[in-house]
Amino acid sequence: MILRVAVALCAIATLTARAAPHRPTPPREYQAYVASEAADVISVIRFGPPGLTLTRTLPTGLMPADIDGPHGVAMSPDGRTYFVSLAHGQPAGAVWKYAVATDAVLGQVTLGMFPATMQVTPDGEFLYVVNFNLHGDRVPSSVSVVAVDRLLEVARIPTCLMPHGSRINPQGTRHYSACMMDDTLVEIDTSTLKVSRHFTLTPGAETGHQGPPASAASLQGDEVAHTRHAAGHGSDPPAPGTNMCSPTWAQPSADGRHIFVACNASSDIVEIDSEKWTVLRHIPAAPGVYNLAVTRDGRLLVASNRRGQSVSIIEIASGKELVRLPTTRSVVHGIAVTGDDRYAFVTVEGVGSEPGTVEVIDLVALKTVGTLDVPPQAGGVDVLPLERH
Repeated sequence: MILRVAVALCAIATLTARAAPHRPTPPREYQAYVASEAADVISVIRFGPPGLTLTRTLPTGLMPADIDGPHGVAMSPDGRTYFVSLAHGQPAGAVWKYAVATDAVLGQVTLGMFPATMQVTPDGEFLYVVNFNLHGDRVPSSVSVVAVDRLLEVARIPTCLMPHGSRINPQGTRHYSACMMDDTLVEIDTSTLKVSRHFTLTPGAETGHQGPPASAASLQGDEVAHTRHAAGHGSDPPAPGTNMCSPTWAQPSADGRHIFVACNASSDIVEIDSEKWTVLRHIPAAPGVYNLAVTRDGRLLVASNRRGQSVSIIEIASGKELVRLPTTRSVVHGIAVTGDDRYAFVTVEGVGSEPGTVEVIDLVALKTVGTLDVPPQAGGVDVLPLERH
């Protein structure tokens, strides 16, 4: 453990010196938290005068001989605490709770296999975490619901194979996740803590259904193609001739009326009417669209393109891609939009011995305005609410 932390700190010192050249800076300050899965490090980043800077790093995890794998980061609505999912447990993973003011660990809770993306409900009471489960046989996994004050798992809801992209509608009434191996979108009713509906996303067979998806103990049909694609977390292209969506993210619109689903394999975004539970349209996307975020004014959809080494800014009303911005490195991952809709923080994992990268995009000027190296495999990211700065 000591050696691993020392190596990580040496790498951080080198990375800090490699920040991007000076660019125009915003008049106010923004703060983001980034998880580096390959280094067991949380980076705290500030963007404002004098630019984009790495202010501090926090080692995380307990395993002395292996990587704990911090994957997701979720900020509480009041900005006082944040949560980090540690995916590589023995075998179960965990979520740790941190204090923003002191960086102190406030507690932890053991969840399912490979806890990944997560979000806190708008009232700040519950945390919804998808258990992605990369281990062993391909069997249906689950979504964990955690009471944040007591750090108690109050429910573990069975869903489908490899749930990812955990997001809650603005009203706090519905939770959505996308199951990469099942070509399925799953909706959970937060009042009953049960699956209320699911949606089949396979191209040509898109259909809305009531209730949970049927359980599947093993894969059928496209088993080899699904397994190969999922093994790379959406970085590898699907096998030729494979007809699949392979959804990696479910993002409610700013008003909760629509759900945008990133189809990583078919490289498009499916928009679903959340009331009628039908497809509204397909929005063309760049290769390997992966994670999504929307601006609070409902105007823009931001998409990370995992195989395309780029970020797309899409005008929601027209479905038009306004700009596609190349990233410094490959394997683009997470997105977090600031509370004023002005900037998007995007993480890039990098490959092999490369560091990770955080890139800041100006959503008004539609250009990248800051780039900063961080420890390897930068993934989960969230931003501190503006009122907490």
